[in-house]
Amino acid sequence: MAKEHPLVAVTRRLPEPAMRRLQEADLVLRVWPESAPPPPGDLAALAAGCHGILCLLTDRIDAAFLDAAGPSLRVVSQMAVGVDNIDLAACTARGIPVGHTPGVLTEATADLTLALMLATARRLVAAAADVKAGKWTTWDPLGWVGPDLHSSTVGIVGLGRIGAAVARRLSGFGVEVLYHNRRPSLMAEELGAAYVSFDELLRRSDFVTLHCPYTSATHHLVNAETLALMKPSAILVNTSRGGVVDQEALCAALAAGKIAGAGLDVTTPEPLPADHPLLTLPNVVVLPHIGSASLPTRLLMANMAVDNLLVGLEGGRLPHCANPMP
Repeated sequence: MAKEHPLVAVTRRLPEPAMRRLQEADLVLRVWPESAPPPPGDLAALAAGCHGILCLLTDRIDAAFLDAAGPSLRVVSQMAVGVDNIDLAACTARGIPVGHTPGVLTEATADLTLALMLATARRLVAAAADVKAGKWTTWDPLGWVGPDLHSSTVGIVGLGRIGAAVARRLSGFGVEVLYHNRRPSLMAEELGAAYVSFDELLRRSDFVTLHCPYTSATHHLVNAETLALMKPSAILVNTSRGGVVDQEALCAALAAGKIAGAGLDVTTPEPLPADHPLLTLPNVVVLPHIGSASLPTRLLMANMAVDNLLVGLEGGRLPHCANPMP
């Protein structure tokens, strides 16, 4: 009997070492060739008849997609920690395990969070742009000034893995760390973080940084009402999910000077249109969702996704499974 060569759809080209593993694994690969994600119709066509799919957060994996892929689909493996784009219940009902890459981007995202705090507070993007535009004509006592991170009060919303990694980095800045979770964290004492209510965190913090998961409970957690509790001098940083923040309310608060600035690595939608009102504001730094964009982190994520895929194709238990499977 001829050996089976499973058919696998890959929705974007992966870092080369991970692609090489797939090419050497006796698979038949369909790789989406473009840098932009496949539109829904193309995504369904790419996956039709496949035994496995290796996808990204930009790919909607729902019941309609699963129907289009067909009954041969054995595993969905996502190169991401979150699975907001995947209908886990629909996959579970069909007996399809869903792989993801938890824990891999903690340190890289924590690094970026500190970078966003500093870039927004010290107006680095605006200052660098002014240098290139020839607007640096002299040393100005009032030029490009902003608040210190050092000795400030930082409020962390969500003291999980990433929130805790941010708190550890902040220890070198001599800050007071406040945090809010659904319940007090066992890590708080070693991190020197004080548990407070969400409202108190907003009122007291010079920087508010979001590290909570995106759920129905956290949808627009930051909104017009909660933004009104923040200091006019405060800066909001979001490296979690765009939907945690009501962007219209944030735009209005920033434009009216109700808060001083925002540093965002996540938005709604992604990518953010070039004419979006947020991008017209001088007190905002917006990045293209690069929290995991260090070379070691992206390669580790890709290899974890390949691990999940290969095990799932063999019918084994995925090393990192996001849905309940027998």
